[in-house]
Parts: sequence; C-alpha cells; structure tokens
Amino acid sequence: MTTTPRFDPRVLLAESRLGVLATIKSDGRPQLSPVMPAYDPEAGVIRVSTREGLAKTANLRRDPRAALEVTAPDGRSWATAEGVATLTGPGADPHGPEVEALVEYYRAAAGEHPDWDEYRSTMVSDRRVLLTITVERVYGADIG
Repeated sequence: MTTTPRFDPRVLLAESRLGVLATIKSDGRPQLSPVMPAYDPEAGVIRVSTREGLAKTANLRRDPRAALEVTAPDGRSWATAEGVATLTGPGADPHGPEVEALVEYYRAAAGEHPDWDEYRSTMVSDRRVLLTITVERVYGADIG
C-alpha cells in the first residue's frame, strides 16, 4: 500500500519565488502587489525587497499586518502566510546594515550576484527597503 505525501503549505511557500503580497490601504481595502518572496522556515520569516515610497511600503508603515499568497506552477495548490511586517531601510551607506540585510535577502532568494558593488550601489540609489514578515499563520490547500 502506498501513501500519498501529506500537503504542507510551508514547503510550497519555501519553494516559491513569485507571490502576491496583500497590505491594507488607509480606507481598509486590500492592496495587492506581485513580489519575489524568500521564506526562511527556521527563522519563521518571509523577506521581500521593495522600495521606499511605494503603496505597499506606505501601507505597512501605517499598518504592519500583511499576507502573502503563493500558487504552485500548475495552479493546483496554494499557500498563504499571515503576519506582521517590519521594514529595514532605506540605507544611505552601501556597506551599512540596511544594505547588508538586502544582500542576505538576495542570496536567499537568488544566490550570488555577479557584481556585489553594483548591487549595493543600486540598493542605495533605488532606496530599497527590506520587508520582513514574521509569520504567525500558514495555511493552504492541494486540490490535485
């Protein structure tokens, strides 16, 4: 007798590099943004690089509640993580702690960058911010 492995939404969350981030607008409606998440199950956090001045950043500075949804490539399973976000940055120093946090995010999400000096400079000039969601709840379904 063979058993089917039980679906774990955390596995899908860890494997996904494209998701939809939901934040809360000032009028209470959701604001949705496509993002490239990096889930660290051991730390219980999701990290996303964004920019200062965008709607999601402004929304999270006002109300830090967030949700992230990811879907399997075949569309037959999904996972949602909910939690409270903190924002780090933007940084003014390419070697400061704010940019170092973005370097760690990049390595987790994409591996090594071909030119770290260029990356660091771009993080400062683009006013990049690291969004970190402390995951409080994960749920999902496999409809396969």
